[in-house]
Amino acid sequence: MKNLFIIAFAVIALASCKQKSKLDEKVAEAANPSATVAEADAPKVKFEKEIYDFGVITQGEKVQFDFKFKNTGKTPLIITDATATCGCTVPEYPKTPVKPGEEGVIKVVFDSAGKIGMQDKQVTIFSNANPEADKLHLVGEVKEKK
Repeated sequence: MKNLFIIAFAVIALASCKQKSKLDEKVAEAANPSATVAEADAPKVKFEKEIYDFGVITQGEKVQFDFKFKNTGKTPLIITDATATCGCTVPEYPKTPVKPGEEGVIKVVFDSAGKIGMQDKQVTIFSNANPEADKLHLVGEVKEKK
């Protein structure tokens, strides 16, 4: 039963979104060693929470969550992009540098229209931090509208 649930969840997650190639490109760019900053000087992102469980909602509802973070590194944090695995999930991120010790917010909105079942919407944050990519998740279940 547990394996069936895991397989069903994976199929839903993979079938519901089509922006994989852009995400793969961004991950490859982030892995470029010439773009990294010395470990000791690099900005570091510390999220209060990386997974938000929105529980159970009805199909068509929107869920919003603010992922709060702090730059715990020694140099300004510059977020270059935030990419969701699906067009149903829209991230907004600070466009200006976040100085060491300062806090910021990445607002993520998930629109459940056309979705049903267990959901795991991933947002990848690309920056000059070490590591260059952080992953955030909105998870929960969407029940069919009656």
